[in-house]
Amino acid sequence: MGQLRIVVLLIPNIQQARWLTAYAGARAGIACPTSASRTYNQGNRMSPSCQSKARLHDLRSRLLGWYDQHRRPLPWRQNCDPYRVWVSEIMLQQTRVAAVRLRYEAFLKQFPCLRALAGASEASVLAAWSGLGYYRRARNLHAAAKLVLHQRQGKFPQGSDEWRELPGIGRYTAAAIASIAFQEPIAVVDGNVERVLARLLADSVRGEKLWQVAQEFLDPKRPGDFNQGLMELGATICLPIEPRCPECPLRRFCHSRGTRQRTKRSLPRSRREIAYSLVRKGNAILLLQRAKTESLMPGMWELPEVSVEEMGAPPLFTLAHAITVTDFKVRVVESTPARAGTWIRVGRLTGLPLTGLTKKILRRAQIID
Repeated sequence: MGQLRIVVLLIPNIQQARWLTAYAGARAGIACPTSASRTYNQGNRMSPSCQSKARLHDLRSRLLGWYDQHRRPLPWRQNCDPYRVWVSEIMLQQTRVAAVRLRYEAFLKQFPCLRALAGASEASVLAAWSGLGYYRRARNLHAAAKLVLHQRQGKFPQGSDEWRELPGIGRYTAAAIASIAFQEPIAVVDGNVERVLARLLADSVRGEKLWQVAQEFLDPKRPGDFNQGLMELGATICLPIEPRCPECPLRRFCHSRGTRQRTKRSLPRSRREIAYSLVRKGNAILLLQRAKTESLMPGMWELPEVSVEEMGAPPLFTLAHAITVTDFKVRVVESTPARAGTWIRVGRLTGLPLTGLTKKILRRAQIID
């Protein structure tokens, strides 16, 4: 029988200590002895606390080796510059990687450094953000840039706790920036990480305990790469519906092999038809600016909306647009709207904070690129 090693972890919270108690010889097949650990360990399923140090080291090495070889060449991974990492993490909040790739480099070309972003007008920041949605993120990013420049003399926070003091930065984003840009040994938890850990342990771990389990797995020598590797694994291999288990570098450690994944009920989608007026006068387009007090996209510019029922002429064209759980059929007509607007020269359009739908319509009409 393999040798049993017990290591007492000094943790201030007694309840946490019960389930984080001991390293037991995993190669001997001995499960954790604590009753609390049974939340995570059924039979031979073991949390990191129950793995031997050698086994945990092997898991970390395999993940990092896989990440070094197979990580996607995303533009924000070119270096660990705090500004570039920060901008990417804000853009990636609730937004697909594919959408961020299209906007990230253009945004950095316009605002290449903290000083450029802090010194820009809000309108120009929103214009550069257009198409990514959730514009509150752009406003918070702009406000945080000013705060760092003027109150911190341009010095970025280095620890995750300090990052969380800035507008628009929560626990995940703070941990991601601090671990990637400053190598702080702190774990991140997003949907991909949660799925990978649930499958590794063949159990659902949630809430604060999920963060603690992720912290146990973390490689303290390469925390940024380990965090990105775990997220990359969830995004490309450990997929929600059809995981590619034969290609997984952690398959020998996994107790579920893709099974027992908790499925989330998708919200029902609704369908709507809307219409917008595209009116030209010479080299100008008629636009409306949303009120600063609007809850959605305040201050953004858009084409005037018209009633579908009152459309007289056939539409110039029709396109599809989706926002959260609503699919829109958008008809674009050439008619004078009831509300007065502002005539904007075509040359000024790219400098205005346009709504994503307005940009889509103007591109379809070949008015902007």
